[in-house]
Amino acid sequence: MTIPIYQVDAFTLGPFSGNPAAVCPLDSWLDDDTMQNIAAENNLAETAFIVMREGGYDLRWFTPTVEVDLCGHATLAAGYVVLNHLQPDLNSVSFETISGELIVSRDGDRLSMDFPARPPTRAAVSEALCDALGKAPSEVHMSRDVLAVYDDEQSVRDLSPDQAKLLALEEGFGVIVTAKGKSVDFVSRFFVPKGGIYEDPVTGSAHCTLVPFWAERLGWSELIAHQVSPRGGELRCELRGDRVIMSGQCVLFLTGSIHL
Repeated sequence: MTIPIYQVDAFTLGPFSGNPAAVCPLDSWLDDDTMQNIAAENNLAETAFIVMREGGYDLRWFTPTVEVDLCGHATLAAGYVVLNHLQPDLNSVSFETISGELIVSRDGDRLSMDFPARPPTRAAVSEALCDALGKAPSEVHMSRDVLAVYDDEQSVRDLSPDQAKLLALEEGFGVIVTAKGKSVDFVSRFFVPKGGIYEDPVTGSAHCTLVPFWAERLGWSELIAHQVSPRGGELRCELRGDRVIMSGQCVLFLTGSIHL
């Protein structure tokens, strides 16, 4: 069996930044163990598998260790592959996922995604979380992930969390850390050792929580965000009711074939 593979850097203008994702178009679904093994072999934050259906594609995402329920950068990468390589005559593509329909559309020189909002609710600041992060946040909120809010951008940049202690946390799938930005509306980082990733470079799913949080906090719905991981990435975001619109650019890094 030969499976095509595209590796795409998402939310970036050039290679070696943004968030890399593998995209594997399939004729039909492989068994779950095989897809998980491929994702582990790729050893990227996410591997996206897509299968064409009437009106679009089915889409699933795997980290090196688990299947996840929502992934932004790999969806953007999958949209890039479809709209630039598989069906370049299209202006948008619909993906059916475990989180519902996700649409990726051309938006000038960018691609735009329509995702479900995941607004957080206020939670207690636990000693275990503070110990894992190495510096206590000013406040904590919860959605799928823990959202730890700091008073300034430099605090977010300077964090060096303890991976083992993050992994031992009972709450949340991952931990988002965020603060108001100096030159953008807000900055963030995302740590997700429970998904086999210490720090995810640029995370669309985290912005499903960040955007409604900061839109309410700042009082406006259109936001520019910078994920200040070592690779870094910029997202243009908008809150539209219970949906989050995120846009960014992609760069193709490699193409090839998987042989099984």
